[in-house]
Amino acid sequence: MKKAFIFDLDGVIVDTAKFHYLAWRNLAKGIDFDFTTAQNEQFKGVSRVRSLEILLEMANYKATQEEKDAWLVQKNVEYLSYIQKMDQSEILPDVPRVLAYLIEKQQGIALGSASKNARPILERVALLDKFHAIVDGNDVTTAKPDPEVFVKGAQALGAAAKHCIVFEDSIAGIQAANTAGMTSIGIGDAAVLHEADHVFSDFTEMSNDFLDTLIQK
Repeated sequence: MKKAFIFDLDGVIVDTAKFHYLAWRNLAKGIDFDFTTAQNEQFKGVSRVRSLEILLEMANYKATQEEKDAWLVQKNVEYLSYIQKMDQSEILPDVPRVLAYLIEKQQGIALGSASKNARPILERVALLDKFHAIVDGNDVTTAKPDPEVFVKGAQALGAAAKHCIVFEDSIAGIQAANTAGMTSIGIGDAAVLHEADHVFSDFTEMSNDFLDTLIQK
């Protein structure tokens, strides 16, 4: 049986969340706001524009459109400077094993990410050729929890929603997968990702036997 396995990028394939946090924290310092790692959790799976809006709301800062436009560029430039230094050591534990097993079993594999930098990141960590389809922030108009990114991923693989399995580290992403009628698997904190069909702290907890059950389901 062939299924479609759709992976988020940040926090699932690679740990780029730390780079987003550093860039947002530096931006926040410019408006005298102490941005914490706990607050950064709200930015997972959220677009850059919406993330800036949330940050400004947290800081109770009224910004002009000119300031917003400049900050969006500033944040992305700093983030890109971090990902330019990425290599295969940034891949999260057991991700290569899971991808290799799915490829061995001839399953469909897609990326479904809000990141507009998904392709260069996958190139930097030498995983680009593992994906049959990539849907990223350049391909969608609505952010998670809207299911658009996963729906387009399923379409790219020619799969019905009921045959799709989504790996996500954000509650917005889990909600998007659930709304789309797909199987949702949380990667991270079970207390945060409690709406997922299954939750694992990381891929080291996910056995090949479990992947087989998903394939045969």
